[in-house]
Amino acid sequence: MFPFAPPAIRRLNEAGLAVVVVSNQSGVARGYFPESLVLEVNELMKSALAKEGAHLDGIYYCPHGSADGCDCRKPNIGMMQRAERDLGLQASGSYVVGDRYGDMEMAFRAGAHAILVRSGYGLGEWMWHRQEWPRQPAFVAEDLAGAVDWILEQKQ
Repeated sequence: MFPFAPPAIRRLNEAGLAVVVVSNQSGVARGYFPESLVLEVNELMKSALAKEGAHLDGIYYCPHGSADGCDCRKPNIGMMQRAERDLGLQASGSYVVGDRYGDMEMAFRAGAHAILVRSGYGLGEWMWHRQEWPRQPAFVAEDLAGAVDWILEQKQ
């Protein structure tokens, strides 16, 4: 976990915003690791956040491969729809922060604001592929802390 993530998430928590993680975990379908490892990593993430006074309202993951045709694998919006149902959230108008164009596409499909972070895979995505994207993110941030700054400015 990047060191800036827990304080950034804590700021969202303090602002009363729900924080939900949605991730593709196709390594399960490809046999690279068992689904139990995904669950273990999610618990470690929650524990690390809790130690810094932050929490996630939900974690959703897709264990399928790209050829499986599921509705949950990003850029499909199945995981966001589950979070809406489970947590009483509204995806439309929410904020999706991600480091890949698939995250941005999921945001567009759900009617959410797409924010690309240049941390993780984001810098390469932005530098080498943005000219191919049919739509651009609403905002590009250096990292999650910058994305949270922008989100909180929009909410004022």
